Amino acid sequence: MTRRTPLYERHVAAGAQMVPFGGWDMPLRYGSQIDEHHAVRRRAGVFDVSHMTVVDVSGAGAADFLRRLLANDVARLAPGQALYSCMLNDSGGVIDDLIVYRRASRGGVAYRLVVNAATREKDLDWMQAVAGTFAAELRTREDLAMIAVQGPSACDLAGPLLPDAVTTAARELAPFSAIEVGNLFVARTGYTGEDGWEILLPADEAARLWDALLEAGVTPCGLGARDTLRLEAGMNLYGQDMDESVSPLVSALAWTIAWEPAGREFIGRAALDRERVTGPAARLTGLVLAERGVMRRDQRVVTRAGEGRITSGGFSPSMNCSIALARVPVAAAGECEVEIRDVLRPARLVRPPFVRHGRVLVT
Repeated sequence: MTRRTPLYERHVAAGAQMVPFGGWDMPLRYGSQIDEHHAVRRRAGVFDVSHMTVVDVSGAGAADFLRRLLANDVARLAPGQALYSCMLNDSGGVIDDLIVYRRASRGGVAYRLVVNAATREKDLDWMQAVAGTFAAELRTREDLAMIAVQGPSACDLAGPLLPDAVTTAARELAPFSAIEVGNLFVARTGYTGEDGWEILLPADEAARLWDALLEAGVTPCGLGARDTLRLEAGMNLYGQDMDESVSPLVSALAWTIAWEPAGREFIGRAALDRERVTGPAARLTGLVLAERGVMRRDQRVVTRAGEGRITSGGFSPSMNCSIALARVPVAAAGECEVEIRDVLRPARLVRPPFVRHGRVLVT
């Protein structure tokens, strides 16, 4: 049986098309997916992301545990800051990607992790196994809901709906930072390539904020628009653009690995060190289709340096053409072809992101 977020009844009442996703009943769209996409690029949209798994990590060994668990280094974080990281297996494969926040308002050092919904059980089992050797306490926050309000006007529209003690500080947040006042946690992070906040709050308060955002003119958006927005932003999707069979080095995520200090033995480091010496076997890149048609996952990509495969593909509403992420030979560049329905279509390799802050970055 699939699970339901605290906003499930709101989605159904609004006529959303509900679909199973990662063990949850989630809204795919409320009407036009294209309109929802453009609403986020041009003004503001709101997503129910309460299906994401929130894990609080505390205890005297919390930092040491996370420095072992993650390829990025939480020692870089000041209170209120966040970073993006991969959680690796011993072979350097990606178990999951996540955001970790260093909480500013707690005594001692404490962290908050937000991980994917579809990988929830696997992630929690892995974290618990690793934590067993550290003085770290893990608490899954089933009592929280999570709402993402995104777009160039998102903060202007959502700000007045937050408590006065929060609004001013939230508007001054730098990207990848967060504030916490009582049970309200506001982070300037997102998955759309636009400005905005991800707001965590008690589950029984989520509907009130959701209703207020819609009354303020923010457009409700479903998983469909969330995927086209993240693809335009060039952001990886776990299970497609990365998984346990590939490392961050072949997933365009080398920037998330903290190699220094050299003595930090995070899980997967030895395998990544070997891969750095030999060089990664492939790389993740962007594609733009030159003709009409839509690129999809697992289609064949033919380049002068060899063949690759599309990992994520679809139609870009902002660019009015098909775009994709693909894993190709390291030396591949320039023009290529994509096999769509047994026909090779011309395309070209580009560097993501495709769209960021409403501006198309590739031509």
